[in-house]
Amino acid sequence: MNTTDIQALLARIDELESRNALRDLVSDYCHGFDKRDWDRFRAIWWEDCVWDIGPPFGVFEGHEGIRNAVYEVLYPFWRETHHLTTNLRLSFETPDIAHGTCDVDCMGADVEDNFLVVGATYNDRFERRDGVWRIAKRQVQMHYFNPLPGARMQGPQG
Repeated sequence: MNTTDIQALLARIDELESRNALRDLVSDYCHGFDKRDWDRFRAIWWEDCVWDIGPPFGVFEGHEGIRNAVYEVLYPFWRETHHLTTNLRLSFETPDIAHGTCDVDCMGADVEDNFLVVGATYNDRFERRDGVWRIAKRQVQMHYFNPLPGARMQGPQG
C-alpha cells in the first residue's frame, strides 16, 4: 500500500468509528432521558448546544438550558417515557461535523396517568471536538402528540 491508500483506509476507519459513536449518542439520549440518568443525558450535549423541542415545550440552550428543560418542563409533565429511535441516517460535512436524521416514537404517561404517544423526527448536528463527539444541536419536528384515552401503562400482572 502506498501513502495515499493508507490515508484513505484511515479515513474510512475514522468514519466507521464516528458512525458508531454517533449511534451511541442517539441511544444515550433515549436511555438517559427515560431512565432519568442525568449524567448520561447531559454527557451527549456540548456546553453550547441548542435543543429545539418546539411547541409545546420550547428551545433550550447550553447545559443549564438542557437541565431546566428536563427538570422544570419535561419531568414535571412526564411520569414515565419510553423513546424508540429508528431510521438513523448520517452524513458527514467534514470529518468533525456530521448531520443525522432519525425518527422517534415515544410512549409515555403524564403525571395524571394519561397515556400519550408522540411521533417526531430528530435533526441533529454532531460535532467532534478534541476527539469527542457530542450533539451541538437537536431540532425536533413533531408529527403527533396524542392521548390514547382508556389506555394505561402498567407492568405485567401476576
